[in-house]
Amino acid sequence: MIRVVTIEREYGSGGADIAKLLAERLEWKLWDQRLTDEIARQLECDSGAVEERAERRDALHYRLFKAFLRGSFEGSLNPRLKMVDADCIREAAERVVTAAAQSGDSVIVGRGSAYYLHDRPDALHVFIYAPLEAKVHRLRAGGKSEGEAIELAQTVDRDRSAYIKQYFDIDWPDREFFHLMINSTIGDEMVVQAILGSIAALNQRSS
Repeated sequence: MIRVVTIEREYGSGGADIAKLLAERLEWKLWDQRLTDEIARQLECDSGAVEERAERRDALHYRLFKAFLRGSFEGSLNPRLKMVDADCIREAAERVVTAAAQSGDSVIVGRGSAYYLHDRPDALHVFIYAPLEAKVHRLRAGGKSEGEAIELAQTVDRDRSAYIKQYFDIDWPDREFFHLMINSTIGDEMVVQAILGSIAALNQRSS
């Protein structure tokens, strides 16, 4: 019985919109912004700090500063001082994603959820992608300029790929981790219907 759907996505492909629509149809809990907020709560920081480092490695200057601060006199005087970095976010994300899956009836967006939950028989893993021009069009419809849309579509996924490689040693996206890989240019509604159909077929097979 499928109780969890993970949605991995290319930036600008509409994965977040599709996940929201899917959660509404299933009447399941959506773990997207809620996932960010819970990670921030566990790390006792602002959600914006988590979003800023979402699915990307820390910049070199930040890694150097973190190493300096953790070994510094100032750091020893203030043991409560916290650095919100990719390492602690990844650890918190694993805890939150695992707990969400345990609770069931969850649609989980990104954060390595397909990799953390790879061995769960009750999880369906979906990858959403689209051609560059379609992603740019969607981003422009969301208020980005053409230049911003092109740059984001080209760079965000590069950062995600580096993040997945660093923490999971996987070349993103690795097809073996996904049950479905769908081009969102067929339309968000069609994508959702394909996912719902897959859930129904898998549930019928397991009954």
